[in-house]
Amino acid sequence: MSKQLFRAVVSDLDGTLLNTNHVIGDFTIDTLNRLEQNGIDIILATGRNHTDVTSILGKIGAERAVMITSNGARVRDMAGNLIYSNSLPEDIVFDLYKTPFDETKICLNSYQDEGWFINKDVPALQKFHQDSGFMYEVVDFSKHHARHVEKIFFIGKTPEDLIEVEKYLREHFGDKTTIVYSALACLEVMNKNVSKGEALKHVLAQRDYGLENCIAFGDGMNDVEMLSSVGKGCIMENADERLKQACPQLEQIGSNQNESVAKYLQLQFGIK
Repeated sequence: MSKQLFRAVVSDLDGTLLNTNHVIGDFTIDTLNRLEQNGIDIILATGRNHTDVTSILGKIGAERAVMITSNGARVRDMAGNLIYSNSLPEDIVFDLYKTPFDETKICLNSYQDEGWFINKDVPALQKFHQDSGFMYEVVDFSKHHARHVEKIFFIGKTPEDLIEVEKYLREHFGDKTTIVYSALACLEVMNKNVSKGEALKHVLAQRDYGLENCIAFGDGMNDVEMLSSVGKGCIMENADERLKQACPQLEQIGSNQNESVAKYLQLQFGIK
């Protein structure tokens, strides 16, 4: 596909557009600014909450940008207007809260509207949100409400910590939810049929072009549907090996640490 046919850039954040410190680089900011000035739509598709993403988009200055957040459970424009929403049913949420896991190795989290809730204090997670200042609230999930849940997610110290949790979730919720890894040690649960790819369809329903006119970038298993459905999907060098195996037909580019998405886009769109 020629570069003239691409009307939108769709990108994951962590491990893709952001560097290894989970910060967006100046070269990337400049590249995205120039693309938008040339009429290219910028769509960020992430597992993060929209409150978290707004500050990143503010740095880019992309006024027409769209946020696909919580792996596709929400879509908002830059003004915060809700374009699409798909929450977990409350009865399923209450059952998910009861999932057995080793609390010495795993923490339970939920995203609910502007809130991030967690079962215990985990200071190490703060580094992921240094740009935005988005922070969790420690709660007792046995007493916590189940309203407007975008996703439930389990973060382990190692990928192995989540093996039994994944087995339990797939056995008990596999037919009524979407279960996917967003990182090697982060297992997430959304409502059935929620994905970045499905959310992108809702975004494009308001545009005069389709999936074939999008170029997308990602590094995790939560990017599979998105990368597979667009005109051109690109996988990061540092991507989850499971993603590389799932999408062997897609081009692999450089690493997020080297701002490889921006470098690739400059070549693709002829920016000098």
